[in-house]
Amino acid sequence: MLRIQTSLALFAVSLAVVAGCTDDGTTSSPSPSPSPTNPTPSPAPGEAASVRVVHASPDAPAVDVYVAGQSAPVVKGAKFGDASPYLSVPAGKYRFEIRAAGAPATDPAVLTTPELDVPAKGKITAIAAGLLAGKTDEDKLRVLAFAEGFKTAADKATVRVVHASADAPTVGVDVGNDDPSKPEVPSLARFADTGAEGVQLPAGKPLAIGVTAQGARVTAFTTPELPAGSELFVIATGLVGRLPRESSGFQLLAVGPAGAIGFVKQDPVVYALHASPDAPDVDLFVGANEIADNLGFGRISKPIQVPPGEYTVDFFGTAPGSARPAGAPAASKKTPKLEPGQRYLAAATGFLARAGAANAFTLEAQAEAFDLSDAQKGVVRAWHASPDAPAVDIGPISGPSISPAFAGAAYPKATDPKGLALAPATLPLGVTPAGQNGTILFRFDVPVAAGARAFALAAGAVTPQGGEKSFRLLVVDTAPATWTVAEVAPKVD
Repeated sequence: MLRIQTSLALFAVSLAVVAGCTDDGTTSSPSPSPSPTNPTPSPAPGEAASVRVVHASPDAPAVDVYVAGQSAPVVKGAKFGDASPYLSVPAGKYRFEIRAAGAPATDPAVLTTPELDVPAKGKITAIAAGLLAGKTDEDKLRVLAFAEGFKTAADKATVRVVHASADAPTVGVDVGNDDPSKPEVPSLARFADTGAEGVQLPAGKPLAIGVTAQGARVTAFTTPELPAGSELFVIATGLVGRLPRESSGFQLLAVGPAGAIGFVKQDPVVYALHASPDAPDVDLFVGANEIADNLGFGRISKPIQVPPGEYTVDFFGTAPGSARPAGAPAASKKTPKLEPGQRYLAAATGFLARAGAANAFTLEAQAEAFDLSDAQKGVVRAWHASPDAPAVDIGPISGPSISPAFAGAAYPKATDPKGLALAPATLPLGVTPAGQNGTILFRFDVPVAAGARAFALAAGAVTPQGGEKSFRLLVVDTAPATWTVAEVAPKVD
């Protein structure tokens, strides 16, 4: 296997060699830059190479690439996730110039590459990996050039997995996502691959893939249906330190013979929150699988990662063990469609046992979609989850009234998905009936930390009966790696 690991200069070279495209979308073959010692060669029969590039560097911008001395780019606007067609090139030495996408050819080149030897014969996929802003040998930008040698089976999909994530450790690959302690690929180091022949995988159906570390599952993916007889590169790219929903988050990039097929985002993750005033502690099941155990009011589950889709969640009174109890559940509720790359808060709310309750027990889910633009502020999204409370206004207290930040919040809805950015402070927060600013029903001191991204759920009963839980705020912070919940009780004057 041929592997070249170089700097940004080589990145530009590989892009140019692989993907020369004209304005009308046709492919043009670049020639080596002529020089007294490097005349433009003509390919001898059987000596041309097939070369292409995949842009898998999440922080590298779109670029245009030129053969040195020429006025038209051979690559225009190559961006993260792009894969060129194969280009037939003669053996020889090439030198290229890189400019920002759209910059005139008369602008000085940001970078002029040294000459690069292109080998005769063979088929090469060159993958730009690492970070343009990388500071160390472990994460800086480079090009990984792989000589292809797929060993294809007619009834299987043949996949070559490349670890190209600049901040991910050595990982295992668990085909089927069924046993993280025994992954089929036990150890795949950063910037390594699974070999020229590829790995043969089941075709004709979506495939679950688990990513493991030290015998535990880190995350999982569900691929589209893999065609029989196909030859695919599956490139793990993006950054583990980013959210799965971000464009630069950790994801898989699938590349077939005809080019990039697209990104596969991580499987969705759900956190379950018990916010029903009168429901007992519960166990949650999807089919025979227990997904949350002994969940009491105000408590949040561990993260639950599932393939994309809709699920029916069954609620049982908590019991020892993880086996599904016999008999009918206390309640069954369906989730919305859970999308790849998303994280959800699913809140069990409403009255389970109160006779004739207008707002019966239900399951409401909201996707985490907070604004990420200002890490110096906290971002808060209000969620009305109190089944007997009227529509309310919520905002900072100013004297005998409030300055409504969330107006007309009605059960069981949540406010703007991006949230409201607030300066770090302990915020005196008031809740009033909608449109009745002078009537503060509840007062809270809510801590807002820089970088927090929190759902603030108004939960419990305003007029509790029997053993029902009384009105309070449940603040779920989605910023930590594992979400947390804090209870904020109303102030007593």
